[in-house]
Amino acid sequence: MHKISAAVSLLGLTLLVGTVYFSRQKAIAQATAPTGLIVKASPYSVEETETRFKQILEARGLNVFATVDHTQNASGVGLELRPTRVVIFGNPKLGTPLMQCQQTIAIDLPQKVLIWEDEQGQVQLAYNDPQYLGGRHRLDGCGVEAIKTITGALNNLTNGAISP
Repeated sequence: MHKISAAVSLLGLTLLVGTVYFSRQKAIAQATAPTGLIVKASPYSVEETETRFKQILEARGLNVFATVDHTQNASGVGLELRPTRVVIFGNPKLGTPLMQCQQTIAIDLPQKVLIWEDEQGQVQLAYNDPQYLGGRHRLDGCGVEAIKTITGALNNLTNGAISP
C-alpha cells in the first residue's frame, strides 16, 4: 500500500512540475511575442507538431491548403535555417463573412500557423491574433461573432496540437 501511495505522490508531483514548466514556457513565449501574434511552446518537434496540427485540422473538416517548409527552401539556395514551417488552412464559412465586412482582411486569410525551432531549441507555434486582425482591418463591430468563433477555434486547434 505504501508503494502505491508513493507512486501516486510521484505521479502527482510529476504532473505539477510539468504543468508549472509549460505554464512558465507559455508566459515566456507570450511576453516575447511580436505584436498581434499568439505564441505557444510545443513539447514536440517541428515535424511532430505540424503532423499533429494537420491531423486535427483534417479531423475537423478544415481545408489544409499548403505547407511552406522554409528550411527546405533555404537549403535549396545554399542557406541554413532552423526548422521553420507554415501551415496554411481555413474555413470559408468563417473567413468569408469577415471579407464581406472588410475585404482587406483577405490579405491575412486563409489562416496560417507558424511552427519553428527557436535559438534555444524550443519548438514554438504562432498564429495571428484574430482580435488584432479585426483592429488592423477596422472591422468596427462587423464580424464580431466570427472573430470570437475564430479566436476560440484557433486556441483549441493549437492547444490540441501541443497537448501531451
